[in-house]
Amino acid sequence: MSPGDSSHDSSPDEDESVHVDLDVNGRRRRVRVKQLHTLLQVLRDNLHLAGVREACGVGMCGACTVLLDGRPVSSCLLLAPLAAGKVIETIEAQHQSLEVIQQAYIDHTAFQCSYCTPGFVLMTHALLAENPDPSSTDVREYLAGNLCRCGSYIKIEAAVLDAARRLRSA
Repeated sequence: MSPGDSSHDSSPDEDESVHVDLDVNGRRRRVRVKQLHTLLQVLRDNLHLAGVREACGVGMCGACTVLLDGRPVSSCLLLAPLAAGKVIETIEAQHQSLEVIQQAYIDHTAFQCSYCTPGFVLMTHALLAENPDPSSTDVREYLAGNLCRCGSYIKIEAAVLDAARRLRSA
């Protein structure tokens, strides 16, 4: 092997593709991805799930939020192969509590441009799974990592509290 021969190099080649089995919204999907592609890229580009959004690209805004084994993660930071074997839920998931939450957002007009809404809805779902009766402070703290450039925070908070009430009484 010559010094420049990298055929046995153990470091990942960013152009090398691998097959990855992903469980997305209740369906097992086998996709061919580049090893360094993020889950965001794969969900949007390979699986055509437009609900997961790219905004900041550094995990600071929440637009790319998905649920990974029920926990919110920034899909722009997670390499797609690392999501293999995990349950991934996007806003496109058919989930009764997501429908209740989405209806509360609609009823409270907790959106303007709606770019951030899928991330907020998924974060709300995760919050209410952990804490079915949150206070206003709980809501503000849990959703603090999600940004709304339109400034709909007051209506979002009202929608979350209403969704919690609806889910508790269901």
